[in-house]
Amino acid sequence: MQITQEAILKTLSRVQDPDLKRDLVSLGMIQDIEISSDVIRMKVVLTTPACPLKEVIKNNCLEALEEDFGKGIQWDLHMTSQVTTVRDATPILPEVKNIIAIASGKGGVGKSTTAVNLAVALSELGAKVGLIDADISGPSIPTMFNVEGEQPAVKKVGDKNVIIPVTQYGVKLMSIGFLTPAESAVVWRGPMASSALRQFISDVDWGELDYLLIDLPPGTSDIHLTMVQTVPVTGALIVTTPQKVALADATKGLSMFRQPQINVPVLGVVENMAYFTPEELPDNKYYLFGKEGGKKLAEKYQVPFLGEIPIVQSIRESGDTGYPAVLKTGVTKNAYMELAESLARQIAIRNAQEKKTEVVEIKA
Repeated sequence: MQITQEAILKTLSRVQDPDLKRDLVSLGMIQDIEISSDVIRMKVVLTTPACPLKEVIKNNCLEALEEDFGKGIQWDLHMTSQVTTVRDATPILPEVKNIIAIASGKGGVGKSTTAVNLAVALSELGAKVGLIDADISGPSIPTMFNVEGEQPAVKKVGDKNVIIPVTQYGVKLMSIGFLTPAESAVVWRGPMASSALRQFISDVDWGELDYLLIDLPPGTSDIHLTMVQTVPVTGALIVTTPQKVALADATKGLSMFRQPQINVPVLGVVENMAYFTPEELPDNKYYLFGKEGGKKLAEKYQVPFLGEIPIVQSIRESGDTGYPAVLKTGVTKNAYMELAESLARQIAIRNAQEKKTEVVEIKA
């Protein structure tokens, strides 16, 4: 068979993206084909830099090309990525591709720890990431990123003052903890907290981001409603622990996003504190709080189960010292990196299969 661009595209139209169940050519993932006498180059543009199936897709392409054109040809497949989005360009966060709510039904399940390590993991995988600490009364992001005492800069854009987020470990950050003394309690009524969140969204120069994570306070409150009424949310991640009381509250959080007037896709459930693993015995698992509660919750409501995060002493130590556990080699790094890949995968599937996101209108 003669090697032409049309012939190559015809061959690769038989190769499917395993998640999106469509061929790479119709998805626009094959780009910049260059044919020369000694090598044939092309780009394979994945839907996220965190794609866990990168090597599978590459090998499937090579097998199809060798089947049609023989094995004596040198193929140079450059695997790159462009994060997908279904957000329209709007005055608020116009350069942010995906907005992800990190939620839990109750406190104490490690939601903020999950949000921090997930944000850093996505950044480590090559994505542009931001994180909003929306827990106004209990901000923990400055401590967990070791940026206590930092204050964001302010610049003038036209006649408006714009806040420059603090950056640490490759993640852009905004928290009320940057604006108030660490020892002071933030005692605000709902409208004031909601106003702060709106300012974090609309008055901060987030720039170009693939993922903006919003670490919500526990439960279902004004903050949650303010978020969905201010920006179109790509989807929500539910964090729970295995025990019954946590699952009962996580169910409420999941149900809130599924209410018809809110209708935010639930991207999946992650089970934190799934089991205890001693650092020196990484293959040992002790199920202190029960087993597979999060998995059963995901199955009941037919949403993806994105993984288990173990209890390891280094996670607590990392939160206290401000150096996220995902940056340290070990079982926790692997767990968080796998979670980041799974979440990015679900975002790509959601963007390919579901309607674009809309700002929620809730009438009193």
